[in-house]
Amino acid sequence: MSIQTEQNKATVIRFNRECLEKGNKSSLNELVAEDVINYAAAEGMPNGKESFSFFLKNVLHQGFSDIEVEIFEQLAEGDLVSTRKIIRGTHTGEIAGILPTGRKVEIKVIDIIRLRDGQYVEHWGMSNFDQVLRGLS
Repeated sequence: MSIQTEQNKATVIRFNRECLEKGNKSSLNELVAEDVINYAAAEGMPNGKESFSFFLKNVLHQGFSDIEVEIFEQLAEGDLVSTRKIIRGTHTGEIAGILPTGRKVEIKVIDIIRLRDGQYVEHWGMSNFDQVLRGLS
C-alpha cells in the first residue's frame, strides 16, 4: 500500500475523531475541501461543505452526547477510502422533533471518501440513522 493511501486512511480516522466525536469546526475546515460534494446529504439539503457542518452541529452534536466512533475496517485504493464504523452516543438533545430520551444509540455507517491533498472532496455513505430516529420516537 502506498504512503499516500496510508495518509488518506489516517485523514479519515482523524476526521472521525476530531469532527464526529468532538465536533471540532477548525478540523472540519482543514479536512473538508471547499468544493466537496456530499452525495449522502438528505434530499433537498445542501450537498457541499455546509452539509458536513450542518450534520455535525444541528444533528449529531445537538441530539447526542458522549459520542464515540468505533472503526471496524478501512479499505483503501488510490484516492478512495471506505470505512465501516459505528457511531455511539446518548440521546440527550432534541433531534427531528424528538425530545431527549436518554437512550444509548448505535448508528451503523459505511462511508466512501475520495481525498485530494489530504482533504475530503467526495463522500458517499449509508447508515441506519433513519431507523435509529424511528426507534427514539
